[in-house]
Amino acid sequence: MSNILFTHSYFLRFDPKQWKQQQPYPPLGTIYAAAVLRQAGYNVALHDTMFSESANDIIGVLNENKPDYLVIYDDGFNYLTKMCLTNMREAAFKMAQLAKERGCKVIVSSSDAADHYEEYLGKGADFIILGEGEITLQTLINHLDKKEGELESIQGIAFKKDDKTILTAKREVLKDLDSLPIAAWDLINIKPYKDAWLNKWGYFSINVATTRGCPFKCNWCAKPIYGNRYNTRSPEKVVEEITYLKQHFQPDHIWFCDDIFGLKPGWVNKFGDLMEQQNLKIKFKIQCRADLLLQENYIVALAKAGCEIVWMGAESGSQKILDAMDKGTKIEQIYEATRLLKKHGTKAAFFLQFGFPGELIEDIHKTIDMLLELMPDDIGISVSYPLPGTKFYDKVKEELRGKTNWTDSDELVLMFKNTYPSAFYKQLHRFVHKIYRRKQAIDSIRHIISEPFSTNREEMMSALSVLYYTPASYIHGYRLKKHEIVNG
Repeated sequence: MSNILFTHSYFLRFDPKQWKQQQPYPPLGTIYAAAVLRQAGYNVALHDTMFSESANDIIGVLNENKPDYLVIYDDGFNYLTKMCLTNMREAAFKMAQLAKERGCKVIVSSSDAADHYEEYLGKGADFIILGEGEITLQTLINHLDKKEGELESIQGIAFKKDDKTILTAKREVLKDLDSLPIAAWDLINIKPYKDAWLNKWGYFSINVATTRGCPFKCNWCAKPIYGNRYNTRSPEKVVEEITYLKQHFQPDHIWFCDDIFGLKPGWVNKFGDLMEQQNLKIKFKIQCRADLLLQENYIVALAKAGCEIVWMGAESGSQKILDAMDKGTKIEQIYEATRLLKKHGTKAAFFLQFGFPGELIEDIHKTIDMLLELMPDDIGISVSYPLPGTKFYDKVKEELRGKTNWTDSDELVLMFKNTYPSAFYKQLHRFVHKIYRRKQAIDSIRHIISEPFSTNREEMMSALSVLYYTPASYIHGYRLKKHEIVNG
């Protein structure tokens, strides 16, 4: 059987913000694909670029393994790969070139390649996988090895033939996720991941996927891999994987990297029961929507299973903006979901997005007011980012003027025309972070005063941070106001 070298195009060092964060997660999508090909009898190896310093690092691996195929297979469970950062795209092009120079067939599966297949085919890729990749990849390599039939018969690929680009019929997504083997975790050198987490945070987190896809239709959210379908692994299979990870890697924490966790009725209850039966006590974080967090029994089940924090796609405190996004949620649902989570001892965290078309200063103030009133336990702030294949992208694509991707995740450039220019939103990002942290510090001081004997080190450090965040918030507020006046 052929030798296949898997890699991916996410380099932590190429993303300064994420390198500073030191929260690396293994390329889960990549090792799922490797597991499927290994189960089919192929010889597989992995070049994990997460901690690599250069795309050239693959040269030694190519020379040593002499693979027949290089498969650049990005992790579709990681939102950073969906952003298609140009640093990573250039790395993928370089690795494809190096493999071609050594006689490899190059196959690419990623959100970026699906959106820009012509570009990738022009930079050395022989085939682009469109959509969910494992079955398509196995079918394609079987076909190439046997040299039987027409490539056009393989669903879900793009390739060149007689200087023309061929797009084959779309492949349906896999419905029975339990039919997949456990991800090839043994290919991962877990030590640098574990060291990064422990050195920076004092605990080790690892990633697990329980579902694929999202049935909701936010008009800014691209879904080039799994589409709007939503399929679920059984709780039994997920617990089996967690047991494996506990035995081999001893994680302290799990990030369930699903777009929406536990949507299937009864899934979370069954999962919690199995975790309890297996005595698997481990904290985890999930992503969910405000309107799905309104059933108290669901939140109770999450808490029982070990959920420590729920990241909610709050996005905006303005109903006008949520409606413009086709978000399908209400401001009051964000308030109620936050209340219920806190009631049952589960932390709430908000994803917030500024700069959506039509957003005015009053909408921004509504978002800030909501944030400071609800005071979630953590926040993630971005500016609206047009991704190909979305209604949002189609609306603003004429305004992109050549720049369609950020270089890294901290660039925060608004790539289309809006109420204010890009510099305003970058300053807004800093200001909101500062006033949020200042409010956290003030709340910590109040708690220390009211309950001095229950104070811990974390709360004390938060209280002391008021000395930094108070002047910083006023400075950034002044700068923001100047931007608003100049561009208002």
